[in-house]
Amino acid sequence: MFNAAKKCLLIISGSFSVTLGVVGIFIPVLPTTPFFLLAVFCYLRSSKKLYRWLIYHKVFGAYIYNYITNRAVLKSTKIGAIIFLWTGLIASILIIDSWYVSGLLLLIGIGVSMHLILLRTVNRSEFM
Repeated sequence: MFNAAKKCLLIISGSFSVTLGVVGIFIPVLPTTPFFLLAVFCYLRSSKKLYRWLIYHKVFGAYIYNYITNRAVLKSTKIGAIIFLWTGLIASILIIDSWYVSGLLLLIGIGVSMHLILLRTVNRSEFM
């Protein structure tokens, strides 16, 4: 009984993480990659079918796989992510009338940008 409940909880957590990861694609402050990695963790321990679905997903699969195995992304992905991140953050900073929230957004942007820059860059031919 406990294993079934644990499996169900992991599947629910993984599915919630995938949902947050997808939302994070469009909301710059919400981190996408950690949610997808959490989903991989949950699915790996609960459902091989869902794990394979995520790893071989036509949109997210190659990025997740290369991040997990090589800590690497395509150069175009890095550039696009940084542009999208800073566009959203600057728009948010201009809308928000709070210097400490703006400062926090700025720090988050710097941290995420550094993380992206420090990831290994791979060519299309090396990509999954």
